[in-house]
Amino acid sequence: MYRALSLLVLVFGFVCCLIAAAHIALGPRAIIGSVPVNATMDGEDRFFASLFLGFGAALIWCSRDLIARRRLFGALLLVFFVGGLARVLAAAETGWPHPLFIGLGLMELGLPPAFWIWLRC
Repeated sequence: MYRALSLLVLVFGFVCCLIAAAHIALGPRAIIGSVPVNATMDGEDRFFASLFLGFGAALIWCSRDLIARRRLFGALLLVFFVGGLARVLAAAETGWPHPLFIGLGLMELGLPPAFWIWLRC
């Protein structure tokens, strides 16, 4: 059971890195349903993508020993959960996003508690 969680976290980290790399390379064009943006928004997207790349790399590192790295893993899960809350705030202020991002928001709110419970079992 623990090995399955470690593998899932490893894959999760690689997916985060791939998404980040797409945003670093393509900027906001990597966002499904996006519109052309100005240079400020392009730079912000690529900057935050580099942080997401670090997030994914940290997940990959944690996946190697989730028990020993439990505190960092928990902090990463909390950050991911807060990202889901930020999507809720955005939807409340500006309306519903593309359906893909509704699904991503649900994952951001659901995966962290599920992974934490799984790790604790």
